[in-house]
Formats: sequence, C-alpha cells, structure tokens
Amino acid sequence: MSEPSRPPAAGAARVPVAGEEGAPAACHGYVGLTFDDGPSRHTAALLEALHEAGLRATMFNQGNHVDADPGLVRAQADAGMWIGNHSYSHPRLTGLGPAERESEIARTQDAVAAAGGGIPTLFRPPYGETDETVRATAAKFGLTEILWDVDPQDWNGASADAVVEAVGRLTDGQVVLLHDWPATTLRAVPRIAEVLEANGLRPGMICPVTGRAVAPDGV
Repeated sequence: MSEPSRPPAAGAARVPVAGEEGAPAACHGYVGLTFDDGPSRHTAALLEALHEAGLRATMFNQGNHVDADPGLVRAQADAGMWIGNHSYSHPRLTGLGPAERESEIARTQDAVAAAGGGIPTLFRPPYGETDETVRATAAKFGLTEILWDVDPQDWNGASADAVVEAVGRLTDGQVVLLHDWPATTLRAVPRIAEVLEANGLRPGMICPVTGRAVAPDGV
C-alpha cells in the first residue's frame, strides 16, 4: 500500500504546479540520449555535466575501454545511466566471421557485467553497420539492436551549436547519436537540457522491445 501524502514541512519550498511561473514544462514525450565509445578520460566530466543538467542517457560502451577502466562503468551506473554494448574493439562487424563477431559482443557483455554495469540489453553496432547476421548474433545474447534517428555529427567536428540544433529536431520516442569524447558535445549538454525542456521532451530509457525512447523505470 502506498504511503498517504503528507503536507509539506513548515518552511519547505512550494513546488510550482503546471501553469504557474517556474513550473516545469508539460511533458509531451521522451527521447533517448545515447553516448558511444566510452568510457574514456572524458567520462567523469560528461557524467558531471549530465547530472547538473538533470539528464540521463544510455552509454554504449566498448568492452576494451571497460576493461581499461572498469570504475568508470560503475560511475555511469551510480549516476543513473543505462549501459549498452558497443562491441569490444569497434570493428566493422559485417566484415567479421561468426566466431569473431560473437566474441566482440560476448566479451563486452562480460566486461560490463564484471565492472558493475549490469547485463546490457541494448546493442549498437560500430559505425551503424549491420545486417541480419549481426542482428542475429546480438539476439543470441538477449540484445536489441539500437541505431538512431538523429546524428549531429559530433564525431565529425560539429560545433556545440550544431549539436544543440540537431537535438532540437528530436520528437517523441526518437534516439540521438552522441559520443563520449567530443569537447563540443560536453559544452552542449546544458543547452541540450534547455532545448528538450522547451520542446516538452524529457530524457528516457530505450525500450529493449521497441527500440524507442520511453519513460524511465519508476516514472
């Protein structure tokens, strides 16, 4: 049974309700913020920026980077991020044989779990290159392949302005491709929060059934 609501304590700040000045914007849907290629030396700063902006995201980690610094995976999990599989060494999986392809995915599942990041249910193929064999291999490990709807090209030198503008094109359920390491993306994080709020969107989890962004667990 849920606990009955209680009046606010004396002196407690009153939270504005919808329609009042200072109230949060109405929620018109959820989007998936995703960051590839981590964890890295930039991860701590990225997590701090996301925390300060009130954002949660899905981190598609490389297994070799996880093994190099497993503590960063625990930091991602402790910060409330969702953790996905981005292969072990970032190869073009469509060009690998079955055993190599399976090893890339399996080693990353093991690395993330050993680092305290849970067992991933989402998989993003490097470069977005995929086919039926890649999807079938991922499915063997209970993974749903996740690509993206919007690519701001932060990996290709896009400015912070360009990253924010691209995020502003997201609609309910869509997913944006970002990366763990670009300085421009880090600088864009506070403004990403602002543009999502202005559009009535909130960061959500990616559903492993549909591959679309939905409300976070418990919300």
